Amino acid sequence: MKSNGMSSNINRRVLISGLALLPALSGIPPFAIAQTQATQGGPLGSWNEGPAKQAILDFVRATTEQASPKFVPPDDRIAPFDQDGTLWVEHPIYSQVVYCLDRVPAVVEKDPKLKSVEPFKTVLSGNREAIAKLSLHDLEKILVATLTGMSVEDFEAEATKWLASAKDPRWKRPYTDLVYQPMLEAMQYLRSNGFKTYIVTGGGQDFVRTYARQVYGVPPEQVVGSAGGTKFGYTRTANRS
Repeated sequence: MKSNGMSSNINRRVLISGLALLPALSGIPPFAIAQTQATQGGPLGSWNEGPAKQAILDFVRATTEQASPKFVPPDDRIAPFDQDGTLWVEHPIYSQVVYCLDRVPAVVEKDPKLKSVEPFKTVLSGNREAIAKLSLHDLEKILVATLTGMSVEDFEAEATKWLASAKDPRWKRPYTDLVYQPMLEAMQYLRSNGFKTYIVTGGGQDFVRTYARQVYGVPPEQVVGSAGGTKFGYTRTANRS
């Protein structure tokens, strides 16, 4: 199965918002970085006591107690989460945007003539101000070159490899750490009470599926994101004895 292309509005919000902020990377407030830690003081341990936390507790109690008029059968318990800005952080740049930029050298290595072609030439220069000024058409070229034209298995392998090694340049932490701990706890709490948690996002579906499985514990089939054309096929390998 091979991805052939991406809709022009797929990562418009993702790429433009992220790349426009590149020049300011060194001067922004710290990320809200999730710490891997045991939840203390019962469910939602990182949440402040207040109406938001209480509303979640009341909702779960009302939908899981059989005597409740709002009881929801286990098979119908579904909780979708918007990823952008609520699970992984948006500022100063989306994790997927960094992945696309980091993939440019590999794309150029396979097709050396791109080294002197825009926008790849600008990305290779490392000039953040110049990168932030790239046009939407240029950004779409980067998107297509780095996120398409490979099998689903190859893409997943590349994304997994990147997530295992890439770190934010300022905080020196893996991008898989740049998530909101309270929201992770909310997802875990809902799952422990029989809810299926889903992810919805404007980001690239294949990348987020790889990320979500590692970070949120959400399987690929429960991630709905932006996707382009996909070509289905098979490879027949000769069996020689």
